Parts: sequence; C-alpha cells; structure tokens
Amino acid sequence: MVLPEGFVLPPWYLLVPLVLLFVGTVAILWALEPPVTDRTVIAFAPWMMFGSTVHVLYKIGAFPSAIEPLFSAPSVYLTTAVLAGFVWILASFLYAAGLQPSISRVVGASGGGFFLAFAVMTLYLGWELGTFEPFWPVISIVIAGLVTAIAWVAVSLWFTEVAAVTSLTGALVVFSQALDGVSTAIGYDVLGAGEEVPLSRMVLEAGEALPTADLLGAGWLFVLVKVGLALAVVGLFKDVLRESPELGRLVLALVAAVGLGPGTHNVLLFMIA
Repeated sequence: MVLPEGFVLPPWYLLVPLVLLFVGTVAILWALEPPVTDRTVIAFAPWMMFGSTVHVLYKIGAFPSAIEPLFSAPSVYLTTAVLAGFVWILASFLYAAGLQPSISRVVGASGGGFFLAFAVMTLYLGWELGTFEPFWPVISIVIAGLVTAIAWVAVSLWFTEVAAVTSLTGALVVFSQALDGVSTAIGYDVLGAGEEVPLSRMVLEAGEALPTADLLGAGWLFVLVKVGLALAVVGLFKDVLRESPELGRLVLALVAAVGLGPGTHNVLLFMIA
C-alpha cells in the first residue's frame, strides 16, 4: 500500500548485473570524489527527465522484450543512475586530463542529448498512433513555472538567506515538485487519469472531499502539499548546505529527482496517451 502500482522487478539475470554495475559506479564515484555544486545538480536534471522518458516508452511497449524490464519501475532508476554515473566518471577523467573545461558541462550536455533523442522518439510514436495531444501537458509546464516563480520570489523576499544558500538547487527542488503536483492535478481533474502512488492518491481524495472540489477540483490541494513540502525541505537544508555543501546538494538533488522524474513522466505520457 506504500509502493506505487506497477512495480516490477526484472529477472535475476538482468537484476544482478544491474545492481553490481550500480554498486561499482557508486564505489568509483566515492573514490573520485567529484565536486558537487549547483551546476552539477542542474546538469543532472536532464538525466532525471531521461529516466522518465524511457519509462514512458516502456509503458507503450517501445523496447524489445529482452531489455524491456530494465526500464520498468523500479529498475529504471538503477539503469538511469548507472548511465549517468558512468558519464560523470568519464567527465571527471576528461576534466582531469584537461580535455574538458568542466565536469558539469559534459554531464549536462550528454544528459540533454539523451533526453532530447528519446523524448522526440516518444512524441513521434504518439504522433504515429494519432494520440498526440500537447495542450494540457504544455499548460501544466507553464503553470508549474508560474507557481515556482511566485514561491521562489516569496522565499527570496521573506527568507532571503534560504534562497541565497540553496540557490539554483533549491529553485530546482521547488520547480520539480511543482511540475509533479500540477501535472498530477491536471491529469486527475481534467484528463481523468488515475494516481498510482497510494499516498498521493490519499491527498487527491482528501481534496475531492472538500467543499471546494466542485469549483477548484481535487488537485489544488495536492499542488499545495507538494510545493509546501518542497519549500520546507529547502528551508531545513539551509544549515546542512553550510556545514556540508556537497552532501546537502546531493540529498536535494534526490528530492528534485523524485519530483522532476514523475512530473516529466506525466507530461510526456499525457501528450501521447
């Protein structure tokens, strides 16, 4: 009742090598200790979106059956982490050899390339199937951007120190959760989509039970909860970032991933299905 519906583990002959690759990647990164800055976190944003894109392709049956389980949930998280981690390692060596001006540029550019290629493939398949409907997904991106701007301006005015310390990482966390919240709300209220995550479904059902449901729908409460929690987490991590900036940014990057990933997934899935 806690895990989302549709969680499927791949067969052992795929799962074991995937886990070993993930552990090995983490071990190498632990030894290399590449710097983690605001630019590093932003550079990994396309990788978060890439993972969601290949999961959408998995849902519409775009992959061969032999490798399909690698892109199911939760194994898609490990698959994406291994690919992104390998690029991070490679970028670190290229930077150390003087072949690249920065690590984050390589990570961000490669992630952006992977995301763009697979996103275009996803939209093309939707176009081919005759199910390409971009209006509401685009509206959800616009609304999420406006909500983020309002929230971040408020933080900058009333909690200036929080905004200054968390900087771009904090803004990404807020936007990622806003995108997940708004896209889920539009999917639930407008497009008739269900919600796979039990806790999220409980919040949506609570919003549906309020007197405002007929006028505002059920999703506004979900958006409020997501953005409120994001702002609270960003505020709480102000001191952590001061004492241990790299650890703090890594944790906030994970918080951003659990918002930006599902949000991108919603946007793409609603566009083609």
